[in-house]
Amino acid sequence: MHKNRSFTRYSRKLILLFFLVTIVGCKQQQESKPIHKTLVREHYVIIKDLPQGTPIPDGMVWIPGGEFTQGALKNDTLIMAHEKPAHQVSVDGFFMDITEVTNGQFKKFVNKTGYITIAEREVIWEEIKKQLPNDAPKPHDSILQPGSLIFKKTKESVPNLYDYSQWWQWKIGANWKHPLGPDSSIEGKDNYPVVHIAYEDAIAYCNWAGRRLPTEAEWEYASRGKNEKNTIFFWGNDQTILNKYANTWEGEFPTYNTLTDGYENKAPVGFYSPNSYHLYDMAGNVWEWTTDWYNVKYYKQLKQQGVIHNPKGAAKPFNPNNPTLQEKVIKGGSFLCSDTYCASYRNSARMATSIDSSLEHLGFRTVVSIDMINISKDPK
Repeated sequence: MHKNRSFTRYSRKLILLFFLVTIVGCKQQQESKPIHKTLVREHYVIIKDLPQGTPIPDGMVWIPGGEFTQGALKNDTLIMAHEKPAHQVSVDGFFMDITEVTNGQFKKFVNKTGYITIAEREVIWEEIKKQLPNDAPKPHDSILQPGSLIFKKTKESVPNLYDYSQWWQWKIGANWKHPLGPDSSIEGKDNYPVVHIAYEDAIAYCNWAGRRLPTEAEWEYASRGKNEKNTIFFWGNDQTILNKYANTWEGEFPTYNTLTDGYENKAPVGFYSPNSYHLYDMAGNVWEWTTDWYNVKYYKQLKQQGVIHNPKGAAKPFNPNNPTLQEKVIKGGSFLCSDTYCASYRNSARMATSIDSSLEHLGFRTVVSIDMINISKDPK
């Protein structure tokens, strides 16, 4: 198809959206460092309890270490293929942010460092075209400007939910300070999750704060809570009470939202009931970055190796649907998830996102492990 200039309208839309997603990260390329494969250790001791005298970082909670089944549960009727096979994993204890990183917290980081996010940087066409089909035309210069992807409701029902270009729009001037475009603002929304954050942006914040992003295993382990390790949702298996625990899309996606949970777009952090570790928004609101490369073969490899301690993810990304992209696993779902679209407010749900991408429904939260506690600091 890449060599055929007579694209269908549908193909053109998908290529355009591919361009829109790719454009964000091509403003400044970052060489990604490979994550080494986790080796099976015959003997190890899981760090469960918080060592006596260890200070608790501000805004965080201790997640005791343990073993759990990562991935899809047999009784989950909404599972996707890349959530299988389920496999046994153990993780050491760690601290995790009680909420997603907020606009207010990210603002302090930017004010202290002068950091500029990927969505705010100059667009470089020569870099962008390296990741597009050979015959993809150069967009008009009016489009090649800093911006990000925002959600836009459709006016009519959408019969094909695979064509996500129908509800995603490239918006010049959209970034963490202007989440809906240059005319929007985060004034008065310091307690809302920061969005339009690419992977590089999240790493920069972590480095400043003396923290790090969670692994996929750590994120899912924490999401499942203390006593709900084998449930579909962090509160149990009852989806009828979803609106008590998560900000999601209720109604016909992407046309009409009933607002049963109180919000159509992002909600302030901590608005819904937390899980049993007292973590808020582990389902819905905004997607959250993890450090794991997205590799469709990885879960099968783990299953074959037995119980893995502190898995760090695949050695490299692999997604046959997007073979040229460097994608990380994101977790938790967002305000756009519905039971008819992605239902990613489930514990095992996972998605792939290019490290270049910034979107209106993507943010992050941080963790601190015991070996970091002497160098970690509370964001000032």
